[in-house]
Amino acid sequence: MVKNVAKRDYYEVLGVQKGASDAEIKKAYRKLAKKYHPDTNQGNPEAEAKFKEASEAYEVLSDEQKRGAYDRYGHSAFEQGGAGGAGGFSSGFDFDMDDIFGSVFGDMFGGGGRRRPRGPRPGNDIKQTIQVEFAEAAFGVEKEIKIQTSETCETCHGTKAKPGTNPTTCTKCNGTGQVRVTQRTILGAMQSVQTCDACHGEGKIINEPCQTCHGQGKVRTSKTITVSIPAGIDHGQTLRIQGKGEAGDVGAPNGDLLLTVYIKAHELFERRGMDVYMRMPINFAQAALGSELSIPTLDGNVKFTIGEGTQTGTTFRLQGKGIPSLRNKKQRGDQYVEVYVEVPKNLTAKQKDLLREFADGTVEHQPEQMNFRKKIEKFFNKN
Repeated sequence: MVKNVAKRDYYEVLGVQKGASDAEIKKAYRKLAKKYHPDTNQGNPEAEAKFKEASEAYEVLSDEQKRGAYDRYGHSAFEQGGAGGAGGFSSGFDFDMDDIFGSVFGDMFGGGGRRRPRGPRPGNDIKQTIQVEFAEAAFGVEKEIKIQTSETCETCHGTKAKPGTNPTTCTKCNGTGQVRVTQRTILGAMQSVQTCDACHGEGKIINEPCQTCHGQGKVRTSKTITVSIPAGIDHGQTLRIQGKGEAGDVGAPNGDLLLTVYIKAHELFERRGMDVYMRMPINFAQAALGSELSIPTLDGNVKFTIGEGTQTGTTFRLQGKGIPSLRNKKQRGDQYVEVYVEVPKNLTAKQKDLLREFADGTVEHQPEQMNFRKKIEKFFNKN
C-alpha cells in the first residue's frame, strides 16, 4: 500500500509570507537552489528532494496565473481534474535558469554561451608605457609614440560586408543575437539564454565578407600619435587618453589609450611627492667661513648663502623650486639641499703643516668637540 504524502505549502517551502513580492520569492528560491543543488550535494537524495520541491514551488509562485490559481485552490489547482486542469502544472520547469542563477550556476546549464550585450560594441582599450626625463615629468612634455591598434576598415566602413552587398537577418535567432536553449535534466527541462552561435550575437549574417578586413570590420595597423604628458605627473601614474584605443563597431566609440608613465632617475635630484631633494658637497673653508653657493635646480642655478660654521647634514630649503602640482598649476613643491663637508685628499706637506697648526689652536672654537672631550674625561674619571 502506497502512503500518500501531503505536499507542503509552497510559501512554506520557500520560507516567505503569502503576500511576498516577486523579488522576495525569487531571492528565497535562489538561496534554496544554491544550498540544495544536486551538483553541490552529489549522492544526497534529501538535498535533491528539497531542490525539486523548491523548484516546483518557484515554478508556480513566479507565474502570476499559476500563483493566482494556487492561492484560490491550493495544490488541487494542478492535480488531474482540479481547477487548473491536467495541464495546470507542467512536467518540466519552464523558466530561465540564467535569470535565476546568473553567474553562479551559468556554467552548469550551458553557461559557456553567456548572453552578450546587444548593440554595437565599443573598441578595446590599449595599455602602453612611456619613459620620460625627470624635468619632462616636472614641467610636462609632448611625446610621439607608436601604438599597435585596429581601425575601421576603409573598404567596408565597418559593415564587414563586401561593398555592394548587404547582411541578412540571422534566421536562427531572428536577428536578436540570442537563442533560448532547453536542456533535459533529471529535474525536468532547464532553459538558458545564450549567444547565437550562427551570427555570434550580431543578429545578422555576412554572406559576402569584405575582402580587405575578412569580415572583421576592422584592420590591424601601426601608427604614431602625439600624447601630452601633464606637468607634475608622478612615477607609475596612468593617463587615460580617450578615443585613442582600438576602433569600435559602427556606431560605437573607440576604446581609450591607457598610458603608464615611468620617470628616469636623475643624477642629482630625488623626488618625494612634490618636493625635490639633493645632496651637495662643500669644502672645509666654505663650511667654516660661510660662502655663496651656486645650487642647481630644475629652473637652473640659483645663488644661496650659507653661514659660518655650517655643519655636515645641514639642510636648506629653496621655496617653490620643487615639482608643480598636477591638479593646481599655481602650486609647487620645494627643493631641499643637504650639504656635507668633503674631506680633502692627497694634501701636500705644506698643507698638512698648516692644518696641524690650525688644529692646535681651534679647540675653543669647536664647542661640539670640547663637549665631547669633557664627556670622555668624566666617564673615565668615574671608572
